[in-house]
Amino acid sequence: MKKISYLIIVLALSIVACKDNKKETTTEGNMEVAASEKFVAKPEATSVKWTAYKTTDKLPVGGEFTVLKFDEKSGATAEEALNNLNFSIPVSSLFTKDPSRDAKLKESFFGAMLDTDLINGTIKVANGNYVATLTMNGVTKDLPLTVEITDERRVKMTGTMNLADWDALGALESLNKVCFDLHTGPDGVSKTWEDVAIEVSTYLRKN
Repeated sequence: MKKISYLIIVLALSIVACKDNKKETTTEGNMEVAASEKFVAKPEATSVKWTAYKTTDKLPVGGEFTVLKFDEKSGATAEEALNNLNFSIPVSSLFTKDPSRDAKLKESFFGAMLDTDLINGTIKVANGNYVATLTMNGVTKDLPLTVEITDERRVKMTGTMNLADWDALGALESLNKVCFDLHTGPDGVSKTWEDVAIEVSTYLRKN
């Protein structure tokens, strides 16, 4: 009887040990699944907004580009998913909720530039620093970006363009001529500012 009892105890311990091993394997399997999850940047989850300024009081005028084109890109981290992401923005997608303003911007501002159809660019990340290399008016320049990542997957990138860097002061003057009265403040001075604030927001989905 003692031998039988001993065998039963050994068998029970063996079963428990097997169950524990299975749990460990399952846990390891879940870790592998979690490790394989990637951050995916998609154009439909991305928005591009801008703020320009008028009058000497520097009153803001906001707008956006409703279309941003790029191929889906993934990575093990947010930085990896965004690094070397090539994109293009059709100027025709400019939208300010004011059809008259939209037409003036497209015709008198972008229309006064070279290569008026698209703004092209690449996001580059190095040592935690983000830059958008933008090509506009036939000029390619880097736009430094400040980046905020919340909830691990929500990304906001902001920067300020100086239009002089893209040789766009002639286009700015063209715009100011057609908007002369609208850009005139209480001091009687008509002014359209050279700096434009840019905000890009995206949500990096799981693949």
